[in-house]
Amino acid sequence: MSALLRLLRRDLAAFMPGGRRGGTLLPILFFLAVAMLYPFAVGPDAPVLARTGGGVAWIGALLAAILPLDRLVAPDLEQGFFDHWALRGISEEVVIAVRVLAHWLSFGPPLMLAALPASALLGIDGKTLYTVELGLLAGTPGLAAIGVTIAALTAGLRAGAALSGLLLIPLAVPLLIFGAGALSTGGESGIALTAAISLVLLAIAPFAGGAAVRAAREG
Repeated sequence: MSALLRLLRRDLAAFMPGGRRGGTLLPILFFLAVAMLYPFAVGPDAPVLARTGGGVAWIGALLAAILPLDRLVAPDLEQGFFDHWALRGISEEVVIAVRVLAHWLSFGPPLMLAALPASALLGIDGKTLYTVELGLLAGTPGLAAIGVTIAALTAGLRAGAALSGLLLIPLAVPLLIFGAGALSTGGESGIALTAAISLVLLAIAPFAGGAAVRAAREG
């Protein structure tokens, strides 16, 4: 347990602003940039912004999730950290599971906080903001799981960074459909489906990502 806690602290220190990978700051700034630019694109019509702002917040979250993919797994694989952990008896599946948790802690809660100023920019009312926040709470763990899994699958590939983004978008579409769809269906059913998809992705990610890392190490 102490080894897992040390691994989690290491990952969090790397992902937080000022860390070696700085995974938090850039996605949040990108998310806020989308919220700032969208009103300029559609005009200052308040009803239009209020009707579409929640969906834009979800699209911004999805696009922001793409940015740190090339830094989630590839650097540790290149520097031999996975070999070191394997020698210490820590399997690739455990490392990937901890990496998903660290990635979500550095990405999900800050994104939910960033949704507060973004709601003012997008003209989102309090009720819609509540649904958006619940949807992000249910959906961002799934985005983190997809992101780490794809990062493991593309680690070591020459065009891994570009390929990661292309793979993440179609895989994240169910989360986007049900998460953003909750805004028009009253919330509960869409959020429940979003949470269910996230749980399935969280269950799959350690095994899929661990197998990909093991194949890359042995290849």
